[in-house]
Amino acid sequence: TDPSQSRFTESFVSSHSSHDLAATTGERLGITADPVRIDSQAKYAIVARGEAEIYLRLPRPGTDYTERIWDHAAGALVVEAAGGTVTDMHGAPLDFTHGRLLEENTGIVATNGPVHDEVIDALAAAEA
Repeated sequence: TDPSQSRFTESFVSSHSSHDLAATTGERLGITADPVRIDSQAKYAIVARGEAEIYLRLPRPGTDYTERIWDHAAGALVVEAAGGTVTDMHGAPLDFTHGRLLEENTGIVATNGPVHDEVIDALAAAEA
């Protein structure tokens, strides 16, 4: 799968995710289409249905926000059941075993599966 042909989605509100880092990641992947910006777990459904290949929820610089499990557990299961992959931005599986928060993870990357490694690599390069 050519990642440059991917469509991605992210949170509508920029206070929820770093739109700048997502845009830089998209540029590194060669994606020219604008992201679909929506709220709620609908972003996971869009990836699971094949209407987008990538969902990015990336921490904003200077914030110490930790994701809450209820914002991601069901959506992650739906994407994975559809054959996709969901990890944090470093490629680590989401760890739902620490109570209410995803304390062991940073950011969220959900993909259709085939482009996942390229997205993680592009994120690492964008952060450098």
